[in-house]
Amino acid sequence: MVFLHVAPANPVSKRYSPQVNAWVYPLFEQNWRLFAPDPDSVNRQILARTSHTAPDGSVRVSDWFDLAAVDSSAVEHNAFPSHTAQNLLRRAWTTYVELHGGDDGASSERAVMLQQYLRNIAAERFADHNSGPFEFIQLRVLTLPIAAPGTAASKRPPAPVENRLLPWWKVTPHGN
Repeated sequence: MVFLHVAPANPVSKRYSPQVNAWVYPLFEQNWRLFAPDPDSVNRQILARTSHTAPDGSVRVSDWFDLAAVDSSAVEHNAFPSHTAQNLLRRAWTTYVELHGGDDGASSERAVMLQQYLRNIAAERFADHNSGPFEFIQLRVLTLPIAAPGTAASKRPPAPVENRLLPWWKVTPHGN
């Protein structure tokens, strides 16, 4: 699949382009950011909570769990942090926003795939740190702009915090 993705266009890669792209993206995304990095201009807190229906029919909703804090702690004080710890959740979120805009409606197959990808990352990370089954997961993303370098804190107005609450997503009984 990777060969067909990076090889020059040919009849086979053209015919199977949707299948190749579905397998390659977002795991092996190609871009030039390695050579021209675009650092974040915001601090993002990505939180998740889950819902579980108990045998008696009552619905239990968990407390919010900070997924971004798990990534930060995996990177902090680590001389050689993994690329995954630094960027997997962040890149999944930024690509999700690029494809969905502000309405959380998927308008393409890739947008649907990114929604599933983000859901699976969140469900897996939530399950790793919290025991117990769940059927639904919901994300909340708080975005706070970072001030430009050299800007005095007392001279600038407080930056507005964007608080985005995504809809509940259905997950399997194992959490993904």
